[in-house]
Amino acid sequence: MPLIAIEEHWSKPDLTAALHALPQPDESLVLGEMDDNQERLEDLEARRTATMDAQGIDLSILALIPPGSQSLPPREALAMSRSANDVAAAAVARNPARFRSLSTLPMSSPKDVAAELERAAGMGHVGTMVYGRSGNLFLDDPVYDEFFGAASELRQPVFIHPQLPSTGVRDASYRGFDPMTELALATFGWGWHMDTATAALRLILRGTFDRHPDLQVVLGHWGEMLLFWLDRADSISRIAGLRRSVSDYIRSNFYITNSGMLNPALLQHALSVTSVDRLIFSTDYPFQRPAEEEIRSFMGHFSSEAERQQFSFRNAASVFDIHV
Repeated sequence: MPLIAIEEHWSKPDLTAALHALPQPDESLVLGEMDDNQERLEDLEARRTATMDAQGIDLSILALIPPGSQSLPPREALAMSRSANDVAAAAVARNPARFRSLSTLPMSSPKDVAAELERAAGMGHVGTMVYGRSGNLFLDDPVYDEFFGAASELRQPVFIHPQLPSTGVRDASYRGFDPMTELALATFGWGWHMDTATAALRLILRGTFDRHPDLQVVLGHWGEMLLFWLDRADSISRIAGLRRSVSDYIRSNFYITNSGMLNPALLQHALSVTSVDRLIFSTDYPFQRPAEEEIRSFMGHFSSEAERQQFSFRNAASVFDIHV
């Protein structure tokens, strides 16, 4: 049975340097520099495929680490996005049996986003990865509606990845500890996921999926908390004047990936609020590195071989148009 992993990160040294050079660098960049993460992130060749072999992964979908190019000024963001998309496309071209890629977009330059998405799709990128906010612009801001229309028309799924919460939110909710504890609380421990769930919920409330009913969005980490709060989120639907419930949009317009979290309880909850044809495997490499034995053990929690195949490769192949 093939295994496709859809959230497998990489980094580009000149982009990382540009992000560090900003007046207020994204503190979460340090997470990509811990242990041997940086070396692994920058490798798109033999070491990465050797790790995939050891895990039993047949195909990885490559995606830049956060914050992508979104923190950069508009002109620089466009140049860096184009360069990153060229590099990723070249890596796929060198090894099409093992890699596909998600594009990077210049979200700080809204007028250029749709055009770069179209260019990247023409190069073979199978989707795109964005973040919930660019500066003071939320992802549901009307300036991005052209982008979502293009993503829908081009059949490019939009993966919304976590990012560091804004300074105001961090100051209000994530301070009062030593610097590394503050960062952990604001990122992988809590803040990343709350921030991303809010971005996804705002897209629904903005009517994005009413205007673009074929648009498909991917959320990591078992739905970034949103799946666990749908009973309450559904109560906003009528107030916001939505055509359907929040839960219904989740079931029809969102795919959910596990991001290396191999917890059977999270799987069972996901299956209780959405369907197995909406669930996709990923490892969140190199930040999570489950062993092949752990992955196989987790697959045993699906009720049938057909469900295992959907999670392992069929759903990914369908939404990202990958022929396996």
